[in-house]
Amino acid sequence: MILYPAIDLKDGACVRLIHGRMESATVFGTDPGAQAAAFVAAGAEWLHLVDLNGAFAGTPVNAAAVEAILAQVKVPVQLGGGIRDMATIERWLAKGLARVILGTVAVENPGLVREAARRFPGRIAVGIDAREGFVATKGWAEATAVQATDLAKSFEDAGVSAIIYTDILRDGAMGGPNTAATATLARAVTIPVIASGGVSSLADLVALRDTGVIAGAISGRALYDGAIDLALALATLKS
Repeated sequence: MILYPAIDLKDGACVRLIHGRMESATVFGTDPGAQAAAFVAAGAEWLHLVDLNGAFAGTPVNAAAVEAILAQVKVPVQLGGGIRDMATIERWLAKGLARVILGTVAVENPGLVREAARRFPGRIAVGIDAREGFVATKGWAEATAVQATDLAKSFEDAGVSAIIYTDILRDGAMGGPNTAATATLARAVTIPVIASGGVSSLADLVALRDTGVIAGAISGRALYDGAIDLALALATLKS
C-alpha cells in the first residue's frame, strides 16, 4: 500500500482543514516546495496535492505553489482541486504532474473523465468525496443524491488509474479513517482505491493495508502534527 503525504494549498500556504471547512484552516507552513522536499527526504515515493481555493473557485488558484513543488521534487505528484476542463488537464500534465484528480466533473461531466482517461492513460484519477455515503462536489460545499459506490462503478470501464475516496466527516479530524466503507468500495470495483480522511496513526495505516484491498492511503495533519512518523510509516508498510 502506497502512503501519499498530503499538501493542501490555501492562499499559497500548506494547511489542513477540518471536515473540509475553509474557515477551519490551520497553517502548517508557508513554503510548499520545502515541505514537499522534506516529505521526499523522509522517503515518500508519491505526493498528493489539493488546490483548496481552486476546488471552490472551479479553476486553479495555487498554481505557483504547485509549480514550486514540481520544481523541488522528482517523485510523482498527483493534484486535485479546480480541474474541470480538458485545457486545464492538459496544462497540468504538461507541467509535470504524474496524475490529475477529477472530482466535481466526475459527477457533472463524466464524459470529460472518460475522454481524458483515453487521451492520457494512467494519468487520470477520480476523486470521490462523500458525506454519509453520498457524493459532495465543489469543494464539498454541494451535496448530491449520488452514492459513492454507484459513481465509482460508473467508471469501471473508463480506464481511470485510481479512485481517491474521502470520507468528509473524518477528514482532518484525527479520529481515524472509515476503513470499513473504504474497503467496501474497493471490493465493489476493480479500480485501485486510495483512502483519504482521518488517518491519524500508524495503526490506522496498518489497518487499511491489512484489508488487502486498499491500494493507498493519504495522510496530512497526522504527519504535520507528528502523530505519524513518515519514515517509520513507510518502512512499516513495506515490511
